Amino acid sequence: MKKAWLAVTACLLTVSCSSSPTPDCIYNCAPSTNAGNNNHNSNHNGNHNHNSNHNHNSNNNHTALTEAQRQALFKYLENQVKKQWGDKDYLQAGKHRYVKYFDGYRTRAHIDFDNGKIYVSTVANYAPEATLKKAIEETLLMPADPSQVDIFSDKSIPLNGKPFLLGQVKDHENQNIQWPWRAGKYADYLIANKLKTKKLQHGTAYYVEIDMVNDHLEQREYQYADLIRQAAKRYDIDEDLIYAIVKTESSFNPFAVSHAGAYGLMQVIPKTAGADVFNLVKNKPGIPTKEYLFDPANNIDTGTAYFYILKNRYLKEVQHPVTKDYAMISAYNGGTGGVLATFDTDRKQAMKDINQLQPNQVYWALTNKHPKAEARRYLEKVLNFQKEFESM
Repeated sequence: MKKAWLAVTACLLTVSCSSSPTPDCIYNCAPSTNAGNNNHNSNHNGNHNHNSNHNHNSNNNHTALTEAQRQALFKYLENQVKKQWGDKDYLQAGKHRYVKYFDGYRTRAHIDFDNGKIYVSTVANYAPEATLKKAIEETLLMPADPSQVDIFSDKSIPLNGKPFLLGQVKDHENQNIQWPWRAGKYADYLIANKLKTKKLQHGTAYYVEIDMVNDHLEQREYQYADLIRQAAKRYDIDEDLIYAIVKTESSFNPFAVSHAGAYGLMQVIPKTAGADVFNLVKNKPGIPTKEYLFDPANNIDTGTAYFYILKNRYLKEVQHPVTKDYAMISAYNGGTGGVLATFDTDRKQAMKDINQLQPNQVYWALTNKHPKAEARRYLEKVLNFQKEFESM
């Protein structure tokens, strides 16, 4: 199975691999029985969010943004970028797209994870090639720790630790790029041989395009295999499902953000699923911050903990295990309320209807009758990805 190979590979790539058995509980992580109660209506892509009794070294000491503050932050970023690039060439980070600005918002790095492309561009008037070289180096060597990368400002990236893109990009000599000297050498090659220009509203953009390796997705999967294995064991959620959710939500992009305010690999929204997990599983007040959720360990733990809540609280009355899996996946995207509304406006009647149907009938309803079109597509997409991980 693919998950077994990913676990082995992750073990080989880290120093945390041990022949001793994994303890039943990692950190102080026994899920609270509070999560076993019933009834709620949150989702993760607009109404929900996730987390656990997980005590990773990344804390939640930052102040969580209010919705007004989050909107103001995005608006400020948009205004600064448009001053340099114009309205037509404005680009912001997304779920499957990394975008980071530098140098007074005149320079940017854009990683298209769906298509395996990296674009580094600048509209700087003074020394554009030197500016571009610095941005290429910072992009290739940016650390795997998202807390070191502020995608909401034009701050430079500190080049320390293992590069996030290590193994996902090869240079012109077909070598991995781990050290500054090699990144600089490759940047020089790109500027000398691959530099392109494009006329924009406010001038000229200088840019280079970099191809990622064919298995760049698998390379990212390897990075998080151990975290997924631990979270699956901690909450008794299938590893294949977690992999499928991460692939669907972010294409294993730890810097992922959405218009709805979701963050990280499993696209957790702080005020909904994040709040549920803090309250029901972690037994703590408040909500997780974006800094907390950009941390891959926290994010995977939180997202998986929310599945624990769906399974043991909001959807615990669903009797057939396959039907419950369908309902959980759909609820992760469109909320428990959306799942129930597919069958009846009355919650009790909806649950009764679900339990009277066969799993294939429930699947048909959720992929054809769910109130939200996105949720109808979501269940099918996740299940297809889950089959990939089960069969490999």
